[in-house]
Amino acid sequence: MDKILYSTLNELSLLPIMLIFVISLVTLSKGADILVDEAVSLSLQWGIPKMIIGATIVSLGTTLPEATVSVFAALNGNPDLALGNAIGSIITDTGLILGVAALIGTLPIDRKTINHQGRLQLGSVILLAFLSLPFLSKGSDGVITQWMGILFIALLITYIFTTIKWAKEANDGIAMELEVGNSSVFFQIIKLVLGIILVILSSKVLIPSVEIAAIRVGIPQSIIAATLVAFGTSLPELVTAIASVRKGHGELAIGNIIGADILNVLFVVGSAAAVTKKGLLVPIHFYQLQIPTMLIVVIAFRIFAKNKNKSITKIEGLFLLGIYCTYLVLNYVLI
Repeated sequence: MDKILYSTLNELSLLPIMLIFVISLVTLSKGADILVDEAVSLSLQWGIPKMIIGATIVSLGTTLPEATVSVFAALNGNPDLALGNAIGSIITDTGLILGVAALIGTLPIDRKTINHQGRLQLGSVILLAFLSLPFLSKGSDGVITQWMGILFIALLITYIFTTIKWAKEANDGIAMELEVGNSSVFFQIIKLVLGIILVILSSKVLIPSVEIAAIRVGIPQSIIAATLVAFGTSLPELVTAIASVRKGHGELAIGNIIGADILNVLFVVGSAAAVTKKGLLVPIHFYQLQIPTMLIVVIAFRIFAKNKNKSITKIEGLFLLGIYCTYLVLNYVLI
């Protein structure tokens, strides 16, 4: 599908490509608006904190493309791409997206929710880093084995059910609210799914159109690979975060990123490892940059989320963004 889209766009002249880019951008923005509006509406109707809605329903929707790509890559004999995709997305989500969101708006912290979800976020990335270590597998490189992938999937199912159960226990009035608004809830869920679909499809068209246009005007391929391609995989989360902050629902953005980090480990890595007998190879250079950066950025966010301000400040956002920018530069220096 992606190859067909890319080849079709490549046959067009620069003007139609730019027109497609503008249309995709408008559709992407509209999809994000619908997604945020319906997610907030559901959280109010169900009595569930917006951060929980962001960490479950919204994150599942925005992470689904990465999981699909990773599973197909594993089935087609390229399972190693999945791990780089997942770790790179965690760094981009927590460093770039939260950093940008903190700089353009307010990211309030729901202390009770962040304590629950934040532990799961930190625990999942530490588990991934530990299971990637070479001494757990034969050879100089580490391997995320098939049984580890199955373990991640089991933890994913447990995470979803326990999160929903925890949210319900924290809100005694949910059952009554659901009975009153049953019909409207159905249509809200339909519109939320429509918003997710618009965001994903628009992202799929936007990135190749920008990439082809960049090549046409003479931007080097190496720059495109390090920016547009990496940026494109996290575009749904970025657009959702910006739309959330712009509408005054920063906690939805935080929930989305926390959930996306958890799902990148349990869903993306887990599903890709579970479908291949050889598992996912962890290259030796991942221990030099990717895995340490992933741990640093998530631990930094965890520290910032527990500060007295009950929000991620602009200085803290700048620090997270700085980690991401440093990571991009070091990719060329060290690798």
